[in-house]
Amino acid sequence: MNEERFWDLIEAAWAPLGAEAGAARRALTTRDPDSDVWEMPELSVVDKALDAFLGNLATAARDLPADELTDLDRVCERMLHDIDRADVQAVTDGSDDGFLYARGFIVALGRDFYTAVAADPRIAVLDGECESMCYFFAHLHRERFGTFPDTGSGISRESCSNPAGWAV
Repeated sequence: MNEERFWDLIEAAWAPLGAEAGAARRALTTRDPDSDVWEMPELSVVDKALDAFLGNLATAARDLPADELTDLDRVCERMLHDIDRADVQAVTDGSDDGFLYARGFIVALGRDFYTAVAADPRIAVLDGECESMCYFFAHLHRERFGTFPDTGSGISRESCSNPAGWAV
């Protein structure tokens, strides 16, 4: 399992939500980082679509074997860990849990948004949250197989756990 498969599943889960959701995600990704995201109607479109997106993602991953769910969880864990950075937190705000959920939102919006935020944290959304994304594949694994997966990565997705992201 690789990162490409992970992002393909994310995009496939957004696809049935139509052109409006796709356009809203693109608008958030390509917006002027100095603009007020809260004045953008696209944010509301994305917020309203998140539950349907998660439902589509659950359907797409529901029958995957344990090793594939573990691989997907490992990729998600890595994505969350890599953007566990002080500069991203400065934009998204939030407590440790709130910052984790903000990073879940960044991952849930897809590769383009994730890449844009990683390059310029000002693209991130203040108080944007998608708690379910943070342990999505781990929870599916537990539902299907009775245990949380062991990613074997040695990293944590929890806030402030990426030493490189919090170096002073």
